Amino acid sequence: MIVKYGEGSTEYGPGVSIELSGDEVAIAIDAYLVANRINVQGPRTIITTAYVRGTGGARVYVDPSGWVSDANDKEWSGRGPRPVEDDEEK
Repeated sequence: MIVKYGEGSTEYGPGVSIELSGDEVAIAIDAYLVANRINVQGPRTIITTAYVRGTGGARVYVDPSGWVSDANDKEWSGRGPRPVEDDEEK
């Protein structure tokens, strides 16, 4: 992470610039998920897209060996939905 004075030229000063590496952005996204009670277990890939004309963002892919749970305790397995057992259908 690089913190330095910005390159702005307003009457109030240059501002401050904070530059993050790709790893630091991934850690920040992971921390954001935790802060919003999204629990990710297992290997994951965080993909960010550049902002072009106001569009962009990130996607988190969780490996099939992992799982995700949300604030409502709903769980998603990386292996997909589990089959409904015969007993559960009755």
